[in-house]
Amino acid sequence: MVKTLSQFFILFLVTQSLQAELYTLRVGSGHPAGATVYSTAMRDFLVPELKRRVEERTEHELRIIEGYAGSIASVAETLEAVQIGILDIGGFCTCFEPAKMFLHNFQYFVPFGPQDAQLSIRIGRQVYDQHPWLDTVMVENYNQTIIALGGFDNYHLGTVEPWESIDDLQGVKIAGAGPNLPWLEFAGVVPVQSALPDGYMAMSTGVYSGWLMYPSSYFAYKFHEPAPNYTLIGFGAMGGAAVITMNHNSFQTLPTEIQDIITEVGKEYEIWASELLDERQSQGLRDLQNSGAFVRTLSEEARRGWAESLVDFPNSMAQEANSRGLPGSEILNTYIALINESGYQFPIRYTIE
Repeated sequence: MVKTLSQFFILFLVTQSLQAELYTLRVGSGHPAGATVYSTAMRDFLVPELKRRVEERTEHELRIIEGYAGSIASVAETLEAVQIGILDIGGFCTCFEPAKMFLHNFQYFVPFGPQDAQLSIRIGRQVYDQHPWLDTVMVENYNQTIIALGGFDNYHLGTVEPWESIDDLQGVKIAGAGPNLPWLEFAGVVPVQSALPDGYMAMSTGVYSGWLMYPSSYFAYKFHEPAPNYTLIGFGAMGGAAVITMNHNSFQTLPTEIQDIITEVGKEYEIWASELLDERQSQGLRDLQNSGAFVRTLSEEARRGWAESLVDFPNSMAQEANSRGLPGSEILNTYIALINESGYQFPIRYTIE
């Protein structure tokens, strides 16, 4: 029997409908979108671009369920949530995984680095590209792949009480994310491991009296209300300290064309997020000053003294990583070399054995 043109057209439509699929992905992070830049970039760039490009360039449809601010997984639960598939895509700070992702915190092991996020994330990407182990270990050990690097803008110090000299910080409880707490040893503070969502109440009630924090979130989380004294120290932007990962099984079950879009959007996310970080850093400093917070800059002499106190810190972290069977010296040497090649000058010279 000879098929009519209309029959061929109907057959074509049926075939297309059988090929088209609706895929659902759960995306989230422990930090809130809006107040935290890497989560904001997930909500405002990653998610809409994935949906738009899948719709425009494939026959498929992508439905994304979003859950930020710990509504699906907290900051310390996101890696496991992605690993077992509660989240298909999750964003989190490597600082909350000090054991499982010890060496992924390499940026924190080299303080006083690049002050802007765009340079920092670009160098972080170069380190990942030169050391595929950073990606491979995530797939092999935690069933997820890193699809994008995020980060944080330049770290400074906010405190409840004003201080003039570093001696004034002796015995003061200061909170941080974990791998950055050793930065405070020079000042003789009492380091406290904490998370951003807990900071406002903890400083208001005296649990601790300060935070190592970048301007974009210091103002966004209203930390300047209980702790209005913000000292610009410039410990550096942490490019790559936030990661966006995807469950490896979820990724593999998607059509190749959607996989390609995820990879593409992930690369562009890094640029988009780094630009937003620098914008939010500048805006955060302006907002702090306009809000009545007391913003001052630590003297270059005091800053250099602080840096000199940490001259052995990168090497000690490299050796710790080596002792765990990780390529610590290789990765930290690469990171420091790339920073030096970028034209940025550390206040001191770090040496990795």
